[in-house]
Amino acid sequence: MLLEPFLAATNLSVTLNLFGFILLVLATVCIAAAGYIINDIYDVEVDTVNRPERVVVGQSISEKTANILFIVFNVIGVGIGFYLSNLIGKNGFFAIFVIISALLYVYASYLKQLLLIGNIVVSILVALSLIIVGLFDLLPVITPENRETQITFFKIILDYAIFAFVINLIREIVKDIEDVDGEYKAGFNTLPIALGRNRAIKVVFALSVMLLFGVVFYIITFLYSQLLVVAYFLVFILGPLIYLSIKSYSAETKKELRFISNLLKLIMLIGMFSLALYQFVLLG
Repeated sequence: MLLEPFLAATNLSVTLNLFGFILLVLATVCIAAAGYIINDIYDVEVDTVNRPERVVVGQSISEKTANILFIVFNVIGVGIGFYLSNLIGKNGFFAIFVIISALLYVYASYLKQLLLIGNIVVSILVALSLIIVGLFDLLPVITPENRETQITFFKIILDYAIFAFVINLIREIVKDIEDVDGEYKAGFNTLPIALGRNRAIKVVFALSVMLLFGVVFYIITFLYSQLLVVAYFLVFILGPLIYLSIKSYSAETKKELRFISNLLKLIMLIGMFSLALYQFVLLG
């Protein structure tokens, strides 16, 4: 469980046991898988231009099979979400899974063609995959006695969700720059198409610098007293972000852009791992 290290030493309360948490992760993964599938279905034209060797729909599997898989994964994910919502006594939370599923479809079929709208929407959904942990695991068991602790942990999750949002937004723009040829042919209006490739790269640089300063501010404000945690952030998050900013300023080739995209994924993953260090921040 994500919050298990804090249960014995604080008055933190959680709703889900290990099985329930696994179900929550499974529901999220299934809906995300459905999103990837519908995205591949609508991206056949774009991928045929940009990365023909990676086209799956229409080659490895038929479009009919892909649509069936999309429906199956959605049904499983939303079904588990319905079960969990009833399990914790918050029936209305079921709507979250339905909304995420619907937005992933609308994103793939329409929103991703629009200037920044698709990038922002999919980044919000990535952030929501973290926030949903707080909604299901913390909010249902808030009491007057543990309110302060519950809210503190929810704010930490929210901080990480904001981090994930910004990282993913930058990555979405990088992917649009990388895929500009196919997206232009398909009639999209993404940032590199609207502003030009070079200006879009400068936007990536500006956003990466803003994120860099945001992380520095976060370290100084919340983590400065814990040397181990500060060292982790400096070496594994701040260092790669500085390197990312330098690389993004002069990126030109698809190989460089793909490297930046993969580095962003790695920074996000390493950033999520740092949640485990908060036992030293909060309990130290």
